[in-house]
Amino acid sequence: MNQLADKKILIGVCGSIAAYKSATLARWFIKRGADVKIIMTTAAKDFITPLTLSTLTKHNVISDINEDDCWNSHVELGLWADLMLIAPLTATTLSKLASGNCDNMLTATYLSAKCPVWVAPAMDLDMWKHPATQRNIQTIQQDGVKIIFPSFGELASGLIGEGRLPEPEEIGEIISNSFSEKTDWLGKTVLITAGPTYEAIDPVRFIGNRSSGKMGIALSECLASKGAAVNLILGPTHLTPKNPLIKVIHVESAKEMFSKTKEICSHADVIILAAAVADFKPKHYTESKIKKSNANLNIELESTDDIAAYLGTNKRVNQILVGFALETDHELENAKKKLIAKNLDLIVLNSLRDAGAGFKYDTNKISIITKDNKELHFELKDKNEVAEDIVHSIESQLKL
Repeated sequence: MNQLADKKILIGVCGSIAAYKSATLARWFIKRGADVKIIMTTAAKDFITPLTLSTLTKHNVISDINEDDCWNSHVELGLWADLMLIAPLTATTLSKLASGNCDNMLTATYLSAKCPVWVAPAMDLDMWKHPATQRNIQTIQQDGVKIIFPSFGELASGLIGEGRLPEPEEIGEIISNSFSEKTDWLGKTVLITAGPTYEAIDPVRFIGNRSSGKMGIALSECLASKGAAVNLILGPTHLTPKNPLIKVIHVESAKEMFSKTKEICSHADVIILAAAVADFKPKHYTESKIKKSNANLNIELESTDDIAAYLGTNKRVNQILVGFALETDHELENAKKKLIAKNLDLIVLNSLRDAGAGFKYDTNKISIITKDNKELHFELKDKNEVAEDIVHSIESQLKL
């Protein structure tokens, strides 16, 4: 089903080098049956001409409230649109949205819009990371604006990092999916931990494990596609989710993962602990690389922070807590003990004895045990399908 057929999309274009992508984005919507109108800030005209965009959309591009002896009604535009999308959104316009400053046609229309508003920020890495920018993002989120978060990649400055506008096709798919009826998870926030942790011995060596993060990433993709706001705390891995709506928080050690989890866990409706957190870390860290010698090296270990135990103890009312158990012996018995000890709502069990399950594989074979002692056993499946099974079990807990 074409979700965009006959939809009215109002695109706001700001003065960013990424403004050139707005032409492809408009064309993407139009090819799928949408009616597109465009508002540009004055600065945006330095990067792409109104003529280009008006030719593509078959509508005059609006920039000022008074143009060519005509008055453009921001109120009418706000009423006309089924959805307003500002892409790219600059730091300047973001600050105006957050403060309610309507000194141009774009921001005045934003304040008049009766439809859902989405924004896709694009700016340099340092600007995006600045506390003022992050405060403004939080403010407009609280106002109900949906964020398409920047991608990681090469920026116009030459820096590598977050701040890049996602490709038009990615933005288009997100907007198209927002019109879908599958919105059971809209308004719900999910926290997922994924990947391994590395516990440093010295500046070169570490204690870790073979987790790739594939299962946690598959869960984040599945839930984001259903409308959930997903925060993914991801240990050191070369993998990353494709959906730019997923907010990825990179960490390395168990201590860092615990710290980030504590920061945001209180806001989550569902917490899924898919990370393979190291149980032990070196008691003493050596500042310089340990040199090889004939003498035996003894490393004293101590326990890392128990993230699941903390969350189980501090779980708020109606919060769902999901744990994972990777076992080699007495699998079901050990998983049930962990379920009770950590105050989990359900636990996902997989065994290293099952071929094709566990670390690094694209497949997994799981069992799910709930707090009321129900057991579900599944065959070996692709991890994306496994994610669907896990999410379905969580939905049963949430009564979705």
